[in-house]
Amino acid sequence: MHPPTAPSSPTPAAPGSLPLIGHVHRLARDPLPFITSLREHGSVVRIRIGPTPAYVVTDPALTRRVLVTEAADFAKGGKIIDALRVFFGDGLATVADGDAHLRQRRLMQPMFNKAHIETRGPAMIDQVRAMVTSWPEESPRDVFAAVNDVALAVFLVALFGDDLPAHLQGEFTALMPEIMKGTIRQTVLPSWLTRLPLPAHRAHADRVRRLRQLVDQAIEHRTASAPAHRPAAGLPRPPACPHDPPAQQEAGLFDTLLNAEHPLTHQQLQDEAITLLTGAIETTGTTLAWTLYEISQNPQVEKRLRAEIAAVCPGRPLVHDDLDSLPYARMVLQESIRKYGPAWMVTRTATRDVDLGGHHIPQGADVVWSPYLHQHDPAFFPEPEAFDPDRWTAERAHLTRGSFLAFGDGRRKCIGENFAWTELQIILATILQTWPRLELTSRPPKAQAVVTVKPDAMTMTFQQQP
Repeated sequence: MHPPTAPSSPTPAAPGSLPLIGHVHRLARDPLPFITSLREHGSVVRIRIGPTPAYVVTDPALTRRVLVTEAADFAKGGKIIDALRVFFGDGLATVADGDAHLRQRRLMQPMFNKAHIETRGPAMIDQVRAMVTSWPEESPRDVFAAVNDVALAVFLVALFGDDLPAHLQGEFTALMPEIMKGTIRQTVLPSWLTRLPLPAHRAHADRVRRLRQLVDQAIEHRTASAPAHRPAAGLPRPPACPHDPPAQQEAGLFDTLLNAEHPLTHQQLQDEAITLLTGAIETTGTTLAWTLYEISQNPQVEKRLRAEIAAVCPGRPLVHDDLDSLPYARMVLQESIRKYGPAWMVTRTATRDVDLGGHHIPQGADVVWSPYLHQHDPAFFPEPEAFDPDRWTAERAHLTRGSFLAFGDGRRKCIGENFAWTELQIILATILQTWPRLELTSRPPKAQAVVTVKPDAMTMTFQQQP
C-alpha cells in the first residue's frame, strides 16, 4: 500500500510545442539550451515527443526519488532504453528491473571492485603508453577519435586480457564508432521508420551481427588461452595459494563471467560484452576530449595538473599506485564530466500512477531526468559554464548536495564507475607525461548532444617542446 498523497497540481507544459511533432524540433535543433530552460517552468515539466507526453524532472531532489527512494515506481525504460535494447539485448544497462537485473549485477560486481581493477592496471598503462607515444608529433589529430581508440583498446585489454590478437583489436576499433553512429540514429528516429528495410538500417544490422561474431571470437580466444589451473565455468575455485602467480597475471575482467557459478548463456555473454564495450568508450572518450580541450584553454589548470603529475612521478612513467596521489587530476576530470554531461537525457517509465513533488505522473508515462541539466543548475554550481576544478575541493564539494548525477544513482547506478575513474586518470596522466605541449588547431568545439554530449569537431597537435 502506498500512503495517501495530497492532490496533485497541474504539471506545467513547456512552451513551443508544435502540432504532431511536439518539442521534437527543439530537441533536434538546440537540445541543451532547451533541456536546461525547462528549470524555469517548474520542478516537473511536461514536454511532448511527437504526440507522446514525457515528464522532465528538473529538481535533483525529485530525481533522487525517481532513482533511489521510489525507484520501484520508475522502471528502467522509455524510448531511449527501448532503442538501445535492440542493440545491447538484455545486458546490464538495459535489462528490465527485477530478479534478472539483480542477479546480473551481483554476478558482475566483483569485476569492478577496486582490487580487481588494480590487477589490470599495469596492462592498461602499458597499452595507453604504447598508443599515445605513437601519435605523430605536430600532426593535427581528431582528438575525439584518438581518445576513443585509446579508451577502446584499454578496455579490451582489461576485459579480455592483454593477449587478444591484433586483428581482433583492430576490427573492434574500426567497427565500434560506426555501430555507435547507427545506434544513436536508432534512438532518435520514429520506431516505425527504424523497421523499414533502408540501406542504412541493413548496414547497421550487419555491423551488429559482425560485432557479435567478434565477441564470440574474443571469448573463444580467452577460453582457449585460460591457464590450466583455472576451473571450468560452474565449478568452485580452489583456495588461494600464496605461491600462485601474481593476480595481474590473470586474464581479463571477463573471466568473472566465464567462470560464474551459474554459467551465462551464449546470448547473455554477448549482451554483457557489448554493453560493457559501449559503456566504456563513448562516455570515456567524450570526457577525455573535453578535458584536453579545457586544459588547452586554461593555462593555470594545465600548469597545476602537470606539476602534480611531475611531483608524483618524477622522471618515470606512471604506475597504478600513483593514481590515489593525483587528486587534482581527479578534480579536473570531474569538472569535465560535470560541465559536459556526458549523458544529457535519460528515461524511466512510471509503473503506476505517481505523485512526484505534487505533480501527477500517469502509469506508463516516460519520466526524463538529465545529468546535464542538474549539473548546470546555478543553485548548486555557480557560474555553471565556467571550468572550475576547485568546485571539487573538500571545502566546496558538499555544496552540490546530490546534484552531480553523471553516474546515476540507486540500484541502477553505473557499475563501472570505479573502472571509469581509473581509466580516465591513466589516459590523462599518460598523455600529459608523453606530450609537454597541447595546442588546439581547430575552432573551439561546439557541444553536440546525441547519446552523450560530445564535441562536434576538435583537432589538436601534440608536441615534445613545451
